[in-house]
Amino acid sequence: MSAFFDSNILIYAYSTDTKRQRALNTIAGGGVISAQVLSEFTNVLRKKQKQDWPMIEAAVQSLRFRFPDILPLTSHTHAAALALASGHTLAFYDALIVAAAVEAGCDTLYSEDLQHGRSIGGLTIVNPFLGSAP
Repeated sequence: MSAFFDSNILIYAYSTDTKRQRALNTIAGGGVISAQVLSEFTNVLRKKQKQDWPMIEAAVQSLRFRFPDILPLTSHTHAAALALASGHTLAFYDALIVAAAVEAGCDTLYSEDLQHGRSIGGLTIVNPFLGSAP
């Protein structure tokens, strides 16, 4: 199984929220993230968590170490996201996450924001904070 992680899972892993341990356990198995996920993570740490830049840089560096092959966003990914957004009733940025996960060949997308159990293009969305999910 290859996993792709939405930014919300990583944000919980770098928080003091009660979901932190479940997020850490989920990412411990490894997987893939995209440049979009890394950007969203950075934005939330700065804007919502009010972290200072040295703390954010350290967190981003640890993610780059854990996920060394960060998937770039390309015009192909963008085109696939447009098709997914219109064909599957997804918000565009959610569709971009799904498109990147499919492009990376992942079979699982860990996300709190998308519909748990939904399958799109061979990719199953899993909310790790529900029930017995990892």
